[in-house]
Amino acid sequence: MNAGPAGIPASSSARRPVVLPVAVTVCAAALLVGTVLLDVGNAGVALPPNSDLDEAGWPSALAGLAQAVPGALLLRRLPRHPVAWVLTLSGLAWALNGFLGAWAVHAIYVSPGAPWAAFAYWFYARFGAALLIGLPLLILLFPDGRLPSGRVWRWLSAASLALTALLPAVWAFAPMEVLTRYDAAPLPPEIARLDLDPFSVGLPYEVWLPVLEVARAAVPVSLVVPFAVMVHRYRVADPERRAQIRWLTWAALVGMFVLPLPLVAPPELPPLLLCAALGLTSGAVLVAVSKYRLYDIDRLLPATFLYGVLAVAVVVIDVAVFTLAGSVLGERDSALAATAIVAVAYSPLRTWLWRAARRLVRGARDDPYAMVSTLAQRLELAIEPDEQLLALARTVAEAFRLPYVRVEIERPGGVRSVVEHGSPRGPSVSLPVAYRAEAVGRLVLCGADLTERDQRLLGDLVRQAAAAARASELSTDLQRIRAQLVLAREEERRRLRRDLHDGLGPSLGAVALRIETARNLAATAPAESDRILEQTAAEVSTVLADVRRLVHDLRPPALDELGLLRAVEQQAGRVRAGGLHVVVSGDGLAPLPAAVEVAAYRIVSEALANVARHADAARCDISLGVRDGALEVLVRDDGSGIEPDVVAGVGMLSLRERTAELGGDCEVSCPPGGGTLVRARLPLEQTMEVAGVR
Repeated sequence: MNAGPAGIPASSSARRPVVLPVAVTVCAAALLVGTVLLDVGNAGVALPPNSDLDEAGWPSALAGLAQAVPGALLLRRLPRHPVAWVLTLSGLAWALNGFLGAWAVHAIYVSPGAPWAAFAYWFYARFGAALLIGLPLLILLFPDGRLPSGRVWRWLSAASLALTALLPAVWAFAPMEVLTRYDAAPLPPEIARLDLDPFSVGLPYEVWLPVLEVARAAVPVSLVVPFAVMVHRYRVADPERRAQIRWLTWAALVGMFVLPLPLVAPPELPPLLLCAALGLTSGAVLVAVSKYRLYDIDRLLPATFLYGVLAVAVVVIDVAVFTLAGSVLGERDSALAATAIVAVAYSPLRTWLWRAARRLVRGARDDPYAMVSTLAQRLELAIEPDEQLLALARTVAEAFRLPYVRVEIERPGGVRSVVEHGSPRGPSVSLPVAYRAEAVGRLVLCGADLTERDQRLLGDLVRQAAAAARASELSTDLQRIRAQLVLAREEERRRLRRDLHDGLGPSLGAVALRIETARNLAATAPAESDRILEQTAAEVSTVLADVRRLVHDLRPPALDELGLLRAVEQQAGRVRAGGLHVVVSGDGLAPLPAAVEVAAYRIVSEALANVARHADAARCDISLGVRDGALEVLVRDDGSGIEPDVVAGVGMLSLRERTAELGGDCEVSCPPGGGTLVRARLPLEQTMEVAGVR
């Protein structure tokens, strides 16, 4: 058998972290069940005054279970953590104290003569003071299980624990006669005849009196150091440790609001409130030490404070309304008058206060229309796409009370835009941003706790903002394209003007002068006139060639004379002369827009030129076809392909630019079978026709 640490068998070592927490939970639950059964049997007993047993029973046992269960869970996770042991032992001590108090009532008043009556009462009355040690010890060891660093803080912590333990020690060793004399409350005869001094120290009352005074005064003083230690730790802690301490602060805040409630609550409620406060404190310690959902406290703490203050205000106003009505109208009519006041005036105000509090804590998520309206207003004021994304981030952060929101969007040109609002803190959640069922980015949230309803609302907001941002981007791109078209038009006009003015103009002028000279010489020097006309004919031929070049640059004549498919076949015929086998095919080529025909012709010409110059190919297939509202151009060869590290040249860039001008796309790839494939798609319905630009 394999052995674990310290020679313990591996199987036993693996079971121990499970067995111990289960045993602790079962023990605390058994003590609670036993206490409840004893309380049921003790229900008809009228306890005499000064018995100190009127608060014994299930409240203490239930408070013990509320501490023992979180302590057991923490033991299961961190079996050697001192905080887990303090929480567990404190819970067991509370549960045992409640059980022995109930047993003392049973053994003294219900079944006199039952065993362990003296021990049960002594433990309940004397040892109950030791339950005070758990809270300061827990604070001093929280959250890492060690006392604070630094000699001064360690000495102060030790002194605080000593002062806290002083009262339980005095209560354990002082004679019962001294305690009853000090409290000026003699014990009932049923209790007084029990042996309650098993460990008492027989010193005179005059000696015990100052010790008792110091011990009682030391209890509130001893609590000052633990809270000072917590403040000191928070000031020097890192963000994670501060989040842990805020969980304990939240528990203290809940206790601050819960403990005063017995002043206005029915007498049956205070024990339950005490158990709830201890249970919440123990649960907060469990979350903080185990670091589970640690940063949720950043939303829970302000919400608890706000709701607590509002609840206290509501209770105070309710009491004031009923008290004022009773003092003015008398007790007989006070209830009716107070009900009328609450129904007519105060109830709407209270409802408004609760809604305002929820809006402060939860943001605007409970009012979707307000969120959408706020986002719409901000999008209208934002001009640039990045400003609109920032408006989205700000609206989401405010609506869901998030410390940090980041929006990442992929722009059509492949550029990623990132905007942020707030500072990152706590765990993050990433949600996709979609536009027309296409993922265009993501939304990163910190500190988010989103329900399904919140996610649907967030999706609606993101879609609205994404549509607005994409529309703004398209508008910006359209304006840029219009500017490029205008610039291209003017550049083309400048080129035509230069060619006509500097080329055709002087040539035609020279032709006119030569013809006039030939006319003048025709009668006197026919030979010279004929020579001049021959030169003029040659110059006219040159001018015609220039005109054909200009016309071809504007639009290849073959497209009008032969059509796109035969014009491409003509281009292929010129390449075949070099030994390359070219196959041209096409289908569905009805009359196409002029811009599409020119772009397709230029793309094929450039691709063929690249195949002839660089591919070292034997065969090239050209396919033209209309599919899904676009002209698809495919040029594939069986050559050597394109190396991955080759930088795209002017020809490749020209292919992409021509397709992009018409709103299409062009892809150049090397298929697995070898060679190169040029695939271009030219939309037919979205061919750019800029009205007014001629």
